[in-house]
Amino acid sequence: MSQFTTLSGAAPGASVLAASMDAEAATSALSYADRKLYNNGEPHRIIAGAVHYFRIHPEQWQDRIDRLVAMGVNTLDTYIAWNFHQPYEDAAPDFNGWRDIARFISMAGDADLDVIVRPGPYICAEWDNAGFPSWAISNPDMVLRSSDPLFTDVVEKWFDTLLPVIEPLQACHGGPVIAVQIENEYGSYGDDKEYLRWNRQALLDRSITEMLFTADGGTDYFLDGGALPDTWATATLGSRGDDADAVWERRRPGEPFFNVEFWNGWFDHWSEDHHTRSAADASAEATKILDLGGSICLYMAHGGTNFGLSSGANHDGSIQPTVTSYDSDAPIAEDGRLTEKFHAMREAFHTASGRELAPIPAHLEHPAPVVPACTVALHPGTALLDFARAVEPVRSVKPMSFEKLGLDRGLVHYTAQAVLPMGEGTIKIRGLHDRAYIWADNVYAGVLTDANCQEGLKVNGAGELAVLEILVENQGRINYGPNFGQGKGILDGVLINQRYVFHWEQRPINLERPLTELLQVGVVPGGTQNPDSANSTAPASETRRAGWFRGELRLEQAADTHLALPGFGKGLVWVNDFLLGRFWEIGPQVTLYVPGPLLQPGSNKITVLELEHGGTHAQFHEEPNLGLTGVTYVEDLG
Repeated sequence: MSQFTTLSGAAPGASVLAASMDAEAATSALSYADRKLYNNGEPHRIIAGAVHYFRIHPEQWQDRIDRLVAMGVNTLDTYIAWNFHQPYEDAAPDFNGWRDIARFISMAGDADLDVIVRPGPYICAEWDNAGFPSWAISNPDMVLRSSDPLFTDVVEKWFDTLLPVIEPLQACHGGPVIAVQIENEYGSYGDDKEYLRWNRQALLDRSITEMLFTADGGTDYFLDGGALPDTWATATLGSRGDDADAVWERRRPGEPFFNVEFWNGWFDHWSEDHHTRSAADASAEATKILDLGGSICLYMAHGGTNFGLSSGANHDGSIQPTVTSYDSDAPIAEDGRLTEKFHAMREAFHTASGRELAPIPAHLEHPAPVVPACTVALHPGTALLDFARAVEPVRSVKPMSFEKLGLDRGLVHYTAQAVLPMGEGTIKIRGLHDRAYIWADNVYAGVLTDANCQEGLKVNGAGELAVLEILVENQGRINYGPNFGQGKGILDGVLINQRYVFHWEQRPINLERPLTELLQVGVVPGGTQNPDSANSTAPASETRRAGWFRGELRLEQAADTHLALPGFGKGLVWVNDFLLGRFWEIGPQVTLYVPGPLLQPGSNKITVLELEHGGTHAQFHEEPNLGLTGVTYVEDLG
């Protein structure tokens, strides 16, 4: 193998190629020379699809892997989301059940797929906090994604637990893992090459000997920030692959071009359009890369779902929360359907590989069974404020953030007494992240967001003390850009006109607790005694029927379905005891995908926590509705 260099030690120039042949090279399956890729010495091209175990119910892992194989790929690509495995600092990382990475990777290997692992720790992925547990990066003195020891020390502890799970699955041990990524799109964030080298060495020190690589946008700018001279550089882009290939030929001579994230679709934010990209356009762009001899990975091949509160957010002047669906207009739809794009990509992949198209297995070709369309009545229960007020308070002079309260996701209910000026006054919030519902003396005043929190809300006062209540919702932690790592809640203070309000009670509401515990919290003296009662200590006109709702879906057999909540405003929905995700009437997403494994024959409980205004029923549809469709693909985000 002396004519090759491994991807984890790739560098331009023949002399460097020879110098890079060390012990690491001897155990790596992949190698390259003269812009050509090899697997165990044989010419090779990676044709991959990204599939995230944390976005797919584990009982559907095999089905989605089978569909990926049917598309004609030879490799599965997945991120690893740290906060999915260790949401709380006082608990050891969990690698069981849904979090059994080894099982997921082994299932891909059993399907004759190679596997690319992208452990971050930063993964972006439109995932909450880019994969970081909030507790791990809440130290205000920590410099994120840098060589600051405060940051690298906490990542090392995670790697000490994670990488021993990955190490035995490498190709050198007969496993499917052929490549591992260093960090992720660092050229879009920083220029600390010492940190990138630390990340690379941290993998090597923990016996990761397969191919190491970086991934950055397809231009000189991103390469300048994110690439290392001794490590294979790969590209992330959705178009102009031929231009990027030319950049690689100039900047990274000898390295094969690998578009490790080919954006054949796009994700959605609440209040924006549902993004789609035509099958013809996506497959034509993919073919350009394949015709140049490059490797490619579809991001996403199958997107899945941001279950629970896992969807992240972007920030462009104000918060842009990502919707619950991560369908991403991928070839394999959120519910597993094989789309027109699937067939277009399948044809392109088989053509590039010189293979004849074989029939798709019948059980994959036909749609999965679905629940027949039906409607379920939802009955109001504990009112929103009754629920929030029942939580044990934490007292402080200034408002406390989610992080100071030890809360990752969910809600915080803030209460204080303040003198409202005679006549009209203005309530302002400094450092609001993200959305605040406000009451004064039990009268609903309105909503403030991070976009208008300093403009404030007008309220009428009598020059006397009033009880101020503010319910703040974390809409998803930022996963991309310079605002990554921002805290949640009220980060500064609350003003009445120009005067600060002091002495607060905070009630952290962890909505990821078991549902039975959350419903028990809502039982307050003199108020609702069970979640199916319509009683409340607050008048309906003031709560706007915000609060808990419950209903029952009866089934003869479990199957997939798509849940809609007409008439409801904004909130969360549980199916049986599983937190399905967020809904919001502003769209674009109308229905939420309910995987069949979450349901059962007989009775199924549907539980809704409504933050704004409730409806009367839930609808179950046979087809998804992710919003208005059209070719709205977003070009490469520089």
